[in-house]
Amino acid sequence: MKLEVVQNKKILVNSARKNFELHPLWLRERVKTDTLVDKYNDQRLYDPSQLNQNLEIKNASVNNGHLNIEFTDGVQFKYKVNDLLYELDKKEPIEKVILWNSKLKKKPTAIYKRNIFETKEMYNLLQDFYKFGFVIFKKVPTEDNFILKFANSIGTVRPTNFGESFSVKSIPKPNDLAYTSIALTPHTDNPYRKPIPCIQLLHCLENEVKEGLSTLVDGFAVAEYLKKNNHDLFKILTETKVRFRFVDKSIILENWGELIELDQEKRIKQVRYSTRLDYVPALEKTKLKKFYKARKLIANLYASKKFEIRFKLEKGDLLMMDNHRLLHGRTAYDPRQGNRYLKGCYIDHDSTEGKLRYLERKFKLKWKK
Repeated sequence: MKLEVVQNKKILVNSARKNFELHPLWLRERVKTDTLVDKYNDQRLYDPSQLNQNLEIKNASVNNGHLNIEFTDGVQFKYKVNDLLYELDKKEPIEKVILWNSKLKKKPTAIYKRNIFETKEMYNLLQDFYKFGFVIFKKVPTEDNFILKFANSIGTVRPTNFGESFSVKSIPKPNDLAYTSIALTPHTDNPYRKPIPCIQLLHCLENEVKEGLSTLVDGFAVAEYLKKNNHDLFKILTETKVRFRFVDKSIILENWGELIELDQEKRIKQVRYSTRLDYVPALEKTKLKKFYKARKLIANLYASKKFEIRFKLEKGDLLMMDNHRLLHGRTAYDPRQGNRYLKGCYIDHDSTEGKLRYLERKFKLKWKK
C-alpha cells in the first residue's frame, strides 16, 4: 500500500485490494497542531463535524516519507506517511490467529518476572494470547489475591456478583458447579451476562490432587471445522439465539446469543457454550430438530480427543484465556487427596488490546500480518 499525489490536489491510495481517493475532510481531521489537538492527551480541541463540508486540498506533495498538505481553509500540516498507512491498513494490533487442536505441540508459556508487564516479552506474550487464545505464566507468587495485582497490571478487573475475584475449590452448598470436585465439560464462562466477560484468569495456589486436570478447546477451530464439513448445521448454530440463565439466592441473570456468533463480514466472532445453563427456544419442530442435531454434533466435537488438550495446573501457574474463543473444563478429582485451590477473575479485551498498543508504541514495534 502507498500514497500518491495527483495534480497536487488529490491523494490516492494504491493497495492490492483497491485504489481510492482520500477525502479532504478525512485528512483534515487528522491534523495535529497545538491549536487543534491537546498535546497531553491527543484529543481534539474542536468539533470536526463543523468543518466546512466543501473543504478541499489546495496543494499537496510527498517528500522523505511525509505528506505535505495545505487546505483551502488555510491550515497546513506535514503528515507522516506511515501514520496514515497505519490507519488505512491496520484495524487491530493483533497478529494472525492460529487455530489449533489436540496436536498443539507447545503451549504458549512464560516465566513470570516482577517487571514483565513493561517489557517486549510481554508484548510477545500478548500477541501469543491473541494468536492461540491463551497463555500460561509460571512461577507467579502464590499470595491469596495476587491475581488482582496481576490483572490490574494488564488492565482493569471486571467485578461480577462473585466479587472482584473468586475461589475455585470444592465447598458445601455451592452456587456454581465450578465449586465442586465433579468433572466440568468444555464450556465458556458467564454466557448469561451482558456483556459476557472477555478474558478469564485462573491462578493455581494449591494443587495436591492426582486428577483435576484443566482442559482447553479452541472454539474457533471447532467452528471452522464444522463450517467446512457440515455448513448446513454450522449455519443454524449461527442463526439461533439461545437463552442462558444463572440463578442463586440474590440474583437472576439472563442473556441470549448464538452458539456461534459471526461478525458483519461473516467471520467467527465469539462462541458460547454451557450445557448447565442453556435453554433452547421453542422453535418450529423441523427447525428445532436440525438445531438439536447441530448442537449434538458441536458438543461431540468440543468433547473429542481431536480438539481437547489436557494439562495439570501446578502451584504458581496462572492461565489467561479468551472466554469468547476458548472452552475450558476440568476432569473430576477426589478432594480427600488434598487441596485444589484456584483464584479467578475477569478482565475485558480492551485491557489486553490497550496494553498491546501501549507496548507497541513504547518499543516502536512492527506488527506482522
